[in-house]
Amino acid sequence: MQERLTMIQHRKAFRRGVVLALPVAGVLALTACSAAGSGDGDANGFTFTYQTSNNLESPYATLAKEYMKSHPGVTITLNPQPNDRYGQTLRTQLQGGNASDLIQTAPGTGQPHSALTLAQAGFLEPLGKSAASLIPKGSDSLFYIGDKLYAQPVDFTVNGVVYNTTAAAKAGITKFPATTEELVQNCKTLSAKGMSFVALAGGAPPNLIQITQVISATRVYAENPDWNQDRSTGSVTFANTQGWRDTLQTIVDLNKAGCFQAGAQGSGFDAITNGLSRGTALAGFIPGGSAKELMSAAPDQKMVVQAFPPAQGGKTFTLGGSNYSLSVNAASTKKKAIQDFLDWLAQPQNAKRYAEISGAIPVSGLESVDLAGSAYQPVEPLLRSGSYAPLPTTVWPNESVADAISSGVQGLLTGQNTIDQVLAKMDAAWDQ
Repeated sequence: MQERLTMIQHRKAFRRGVVLALPVAGVLALTACSAAGSGDGDANGFTFTYQTSNNLESPYATLAKEYMKSHPGVTITLNPQPNDRYGQTLRTQLQGGNASDLIQTAPGTGQPHSALTLAQAGFLEPLGKSAASLIPKGSDSLFYIGDKLYAQPVDFTVNGVVYNTTAAAKAGITKFPATTEELVQNCKTLSAKGMSFVALAGGAPPNLIQITQVISATRVYAENPDWNQDRSTGSVTFANTQGWRDTLQTIVDLNKAGCFQAGAQGSGFDAITNGLSRGTALAGFIPGGSAKELMSAAPDQKMVVQAFPPAQGGKTFTLGGSNYSLSVNAASTKKKAIQDFLDWLAQPQNAKRYAEISGAIPVSGLESVDLAGSAYQPVEPLLRSGSYAPLPTTVWPNESVADAISSGVQGLLTGQNTIDQVLAKMDAAWDQ
């Protein structure tokens, strides 16, 4: 689901029939709200907060275990938080002085837990040099303020749709639709069989933001990859960009065509995980790494990552970049222990290990990664040709734009908002 899904940037229950639940991280301690520097009295220990939306062990938990095994005497106390309110929860903890020492952030500025926004508020400590080598090409501005680095990327995530090819074949759909018009026709076929093409968490703001961003890839960024920069200079707005109007209209059209499951407006992330793992839905707007998690929980279902199809005559395009990063709480008293851990994570074999566990693409070296036979094979041509843009929320100036999208799109689903109203709120949020 960016964040990786999200992301979905952003990453954004993945066991058959299971609703959202926090993972129990084996022998690792689990704290509801650990103060910075608390560890468990160990000078080499620290606390670690990250987001989760399933009941499988997080890649962070797995790597923390491996680190502790290779570094006797170090205790990492985990504090996972539900994905749907992670940003707000983290902000509250930071403001209250009881956030963990090490925290999962998002690159850039456009989300509540965005690293640069938190750094500007004085909540983050600059990092050591090891993180610099991991930053995807051309993305320095999402991690630095001046010459100070505030976040260490851990992934390269494709934000499109995760697609269940097994369920599609059983429903008689032999290929992923090449256009939105074909997708809508498939929706009608599936609806007659009691299925849906898309499982939507319409009651979870991150998923509403994710679907909007993913669809905008073909409507906005395929035509103008520099749209965000143009919006910053004031040469364009959401309201006067036809691509953004088309993006929101597409969501309305999908809803009217029955592409979402019944009750989608109020559904949580369990609707996506249950729908895809059970095969009652074919696709979810979630980060690409979720494909691996879903297949681990439902090995009889094959998942791949697809770009959302363009309108007839449009260009195929997707979103890709780092959704997830790690940052140090400025109030922590365990900064050396944390930096040692981050240096370890930055080592090539451990960066690759994170990708293997999470289902993401390694954070660096995209040009040399072999994606043949992987869940990413359908989008490999787009990645090789550079037909992708970063997740918009990593670039947007504040979290209010994403908030305007989530509340606005919810209103579109319920008929309480018009497209003009949503676009106006997005522009107002950008300019505040």
